[in-house]
Amino acid sequence: MPELTLVSHKLCPYVQRAAISLTEKSVPFERRWIDLSDKPGWFTEIAPLGKVPVLIVDDRRTRTPIFESAAILEYLEDTQPDPLHPADAVARARHRAWIEFGSEILNGIARLYNAADAEAFAAAANKLADMFERIEGELAARQGGPWFAGRNFSLVDAVFGPIFRYFDVFDRIGDFGILNGKPEIVAWRAALAARHSVRNATVDEYPNLLRDFLLRRRSHITTLMREEATASRAR
Repeated sequence: MPELTLVSHKLCPYVQRAAISLTEKSVPFERRWIDLSDKPGWFTEIAPLGKVPVLIVDDRRTRTPIFESAAILEYLEDTQPDPLHPADAVARARHRAWIEFGSEILNGIARLYNAADAEAFAAAANKLADMFERIEGELAARQGGPWFAGRNFSLVDAVFGPIFRYFDVFDRIGDFGILNGKPEIVAWRAALAARHSVRNATVDEYPNLLRDFLLRRRSHITTLMREEATASRAR
């Protein structure tokens, strides 16, 4: 079997997808952390888009970099045991579509934390709430287990574990109302948070790193964080 190295950044949710998949498949791999604000030369040579994750596949003859999380996940499905996609072609296609939906939610989260004022922030929060409402309906139709597809943990779960990690930090800043009134989402989130592969997909200091990242945005969420900190000191 080739040796695998996952080039990672500590905050990247797309990196976490790959790490979760590797862990679920019990595939040994090495983590190589980089700072995206100071990219090493060797990284820019193997990552045409300058983004993580990159999976380096070393079979002792060649070292092949695979970039983009979707390509990495499909490579792991093609080459490693314990598939995380459904066997049925239609179900598999639907899962791929919901993975793309998860990527759109990440875009929505970026719009939320980059919103310059309260109005833009509220619009981004409302859009995210609508997107999670669509997922709530999907989860309500599942049977037999806590995961997106019921009994079997899938790549859709691997995608949403890192998404909910944002909300672990958001919830300490304020109640944005995005997940309110969605019991299926709440249960799914809790199950994912308890999953070994999800818990270990990034570093222990992730919450503090994300808070530092948000404080540097100079956006509306930065204002909310400062207000929350002031209120905490006053209590």
